[in-house]
Amino acid sequence: MPNFTDVTEFTLLGLTCHQELQVLLFVVFLAVYMITLLGNIGMIILIGISPQLQSPMYFFLSHLSFVDVCFSSNVTPKMLENLLSETKSISYVGCLVQCYFFIALVHVEVYILAVMAFDRYMAICNPLLYGSKMSRTVCVRLISVPYVYGFSVSLICTLWTYGLYFCGNFEVNHFYCADPPLIKIACGGVHIKEITMIVIAGINFTYSLSVVLISYTLIVVAVLRMHSADGRRKAFSTCGSHLTAVSMFYGTLIFMYLRRPTEESIERGKMVAVFYTTVIPMLNPMIYSLRNKDVKEAVNKAITKTYVRQ
Repeated sequence: MPNFTDVTEFTLLGLTCHQELQVLLFVVFLAVYMITLLGNIGMIILIGISPQLQSPMYFFLSHLSFVDVCFSSNVTPKMLENLLSETKSISYVGCLVQCYFFIALVHVEVYILAVMAFDRYMAICNPLLYGSKMSRTVCVRLISVPYVYGFSVSLICTLWTYGLYFCGNFEVNHFYCADPPLIKIACGGVHIKEITMIVIAGINFTYSLSVVLISYTLIVVAVLRMHSADGRRKAFSTCGSHLTAVSMFYGTLIFMYLRRPTEESIERGKMVAVFYTTVIPMLNPMIYSLRNKDVKEAVNKAITKTYVRQ
């Protein structure tokens, strides 16, 4: 029988064991985190104060920015603390809480991306019915589903994480508490946790990605039927930003969670995790603003109003 040990805290091994790199990494990730907060909170405020950004697309985008802020804030502050700390520890309860919010926010984000794809389908394929079908009440209901579902599924997944047993090895080969490295060091309850992680991730990624792919297949068909080249260009330009965000987020998560945890996959997963926990939340406001005429105009008007008031 394995000699199970009561866990009070874990040691997070982080991104690197080289001390000389840790200060540099601290500066880099602190800068990325600050840009993430400023970009996403700025996007939320801009959407809230700009009359031209009151359509359903921007309503959903404000929620995507909110989730990105929460997603990055769940991981980055502890990572920054450990980069300058000698102990690099996280309490057992803190680890479970981090797991819970991480899993919840991942599910919320993938389904918000699916809802945004459905919104683009309604806007392009059913423009005459768009205003009535995507009313404020409908939008609130659509955005509520990812939150309720994500946090409910996460509770179940975290309870399975709580069911893992450990036998003295409390060193988590990661910079935050993630399921794959926890499974790797556990000595009991591993099989059920491993299977459920892959099955739940597979079902949810497949279902949400199917909504995205079906929506965009119908969009492409509708756009190709348009007689106006300008209309086709405008339709594709409104979808380009969303497709970029979907590709980055789904690609990195599938790489991380749809494989059995091995030492090699965990090492590679750390590099991928940096991308979707810190880089993607920073890039999303840029992706949706740099290629979006409405957002650019709203920014210019907000800046003009600020200077006029001064």
